[in-house]
Amino acid sequence: MITVLVVEDDPLVGEAHEAYVNRVDGFAVAGRVRTGQAALRFVERTPVDLVLLDLRLPDMDGLQVARALRTAGSDADVIAVTSARELKVVRAAVSSGVVQYLLKPFTFAAMREKLEHYAKFRTSLGHDREVSGQAEIDRAFAALRGVDRAALPKGMGGETLAAVVAALRAAPEGAPAGTIGESAGVSRVTARRYLEYLVDKGVVERRPSYGGVGRPEMTYRWTGED
Repeated sequence: MITVLVVEDDPLVGEAHEAYVNRVDGFAVAGRVRTGQAALRFVERTPVDLVLLDLRLPDMDGLQVARALRTAGSDADVIAVTSARELKVVRAAVSSGVVQYLLKPFTFAAMREKLEHYAKFRTSLGHDREVSGQAEIDRAFAALRGVDRAALPKGMGGETLAAVVAALRAAPEGAPAGTIGESAGVSRVTARRYLEYLVDKGVVERRPSYGGVGRPEMTYRWTGED
């Protein structure tokens, strides 16, 4: 059973998140708190596997909480649950150790998908051993992000693809390759290659964006499961 701490300042929203988690097989809520400090105290007393973390808390920034967990030696993973859509926040979340990013408002199906992918990730890397090689690591990141990467084209990696998918999901209205690349930490050319791969897989929509002079720029939008 994967134990979960729900961190949400709105009591009604927090109650809904708790109910969602408890509906997913293999997950159980160990506690629910409304502030960052309360979250840190809870994890210190009761270690959990996963923290569903609102990034806009009344006493401190949620990403401060994520970093404080690592500083304190906690190995709990963090899924950001937030309405923050700014790319700088997404980048900061990645650098703070957030493994997934779930935008509010969302449905039960969206949370279930995130949790099920996270469970697959834990299963794939859940043993105290050395991994067999790069392919096993890529499969683990593939499970976490929810895109099938079993047979990626030569030269493409699961971790980079995961970063591109995360950037896409954080831009629900779509964004050009340069913007996605900046968020994912890769060049525009690299981002476009991964984006075109996702277009071919049928989970990303590509459309021209007019408004400038000359050739229109392509905008990419995630259309896979949310």
